Amino acid sequence: MPVVNPSTGETIADVPRGNAEDVTRAVAAAKKALPDWLERTPKDRMELLLALADVIQENAEELTLLESQNVGKPMSIARDEMPFAADNLRFFAGAARTLEGKAAAEYVEGYTSITRREPLGIVAGITPWNYPLMMMVWKLGPALAAGNISIIKPAEQTPLSTLRFAELAQEVLPPGIFNVITGDGVPVGDGLVRDPDIRLVSLTGDIETGKTIARNAADTLKRVHLELGGKAPMVVLDDADPAQVAEAVKIGGYWNSGQDCTASSRILVSERIYDDVLSALVPTIEAMKTADPAEGEDVEMGPVISQEQRERVLGFLERLPSHATVVTGGESVGDRGFFVKPTIVADVEQDDEIVQREVFGPVVTVQRFASDEAALELANGTRYGLAASVFSRDVGRALAAARKLEFGT
Repeated sequence: MPVVNPSTGETIADVPRGNAEDVTRAVAAAKKALPDWLERTPKDRMELLLALADVIQENAEELTLLESQNVGKPMSIARDEMPFAADNLRFFAGAARTLEGKAAAEYVEGYTSITRREPLGIVAGITPWNYPLMMMVWKLGPALAAGNISIIKPAEQTPLSTLRFAELAQEVLPPGIFNVITGDGVPVGDGLVRDPDIRLVSLTGDIETGKTIARNAADTLKRVHLELGGKAPMVVLDDADPAQVAEAVKIGGYWNSGQDCTASSRILVSERIYDDVLSALVPTIEAMKTADPAEGEDVEMGPVISQEQRERVLGFLERLPSHATVVTGGESVGDRGFFVKPTIVADVEQDDEIVQREVFGPVVTVQRFASDEAALELANGTRYGLAASVFSRDVGRALAAARKLEFGT
């Protein structure tokens, strides 16, 4: 299965394209390892997770390069993720020693009732292509901390950092505790979801995939953990600082080329400062250096993940209604790789497709509002509810608005 560098469009590796037989083998390896793993103490699990954190820290530069080349993110962004990933494993290491049960009053006379936490057994994690190493850590860490065995299926576009970490982890973990299987959603992901020996499936991905997994997991009555799409609003009240807002949009809207489920893709601005915010925002975004991360540490934004994703992003712009205005960007960049210019779309209306659907690319929309109440109605007016933000110089006012935002998992 070819793995492509989205900055160049060139194949940089070939990995196995897993099939149903490989899923069976991975589950068999996990089942074989499970009895001994269940005997491990919380202290054992803590020490192994701390050792895995050290693996990331000691191999940070290699993992950074793989993440940058495979995802197309700037080296500075990929490098910043490494200490964060290691720290997450250390956090879960601490959690391994704080899992507890409790004694209760007797429910039946003459007996003591005890609640005891038990591992589920084998759990599967299906990770996305935007933060492959970080999302793997978020699924592996809590699974191992609670005494489970993990099978990870990375996104077919971005398996390299996960595979390399798994190789390094073999020096730390007993066999069969951490398993990685590469391949397409069908048959690999679907096979994991349908396997009766897997007790839980965790997905970070898009809404339609989440719906499919929820339906198919029901056949074996397994638990699911779904972290899906977002359409995060940034509510800019009339006392906000336009320059500060512009810098926040640069980070919140275009980080990782906008390929982030919490990306601030809807900028809602008070009509009193709308022109000032747009005047500060446009030059800030136009000054961003968009290029192959290999060109240097000053690259601020790389490509989107694939030709298919670039066509998806540009498709939203091609379908814009006549009342919408592309203020800057709105087109691809160069003839090598999958680049899209950082884009701002103004004069949009609440029911427009680009406002209501997740683009997952370097595109933000800007809307006006006349009152704080109108802003909250616009902010809450989508089917997504993952993340949101409020900008104001008045902390009390910002917190009051935040309480009425229907977001947060």
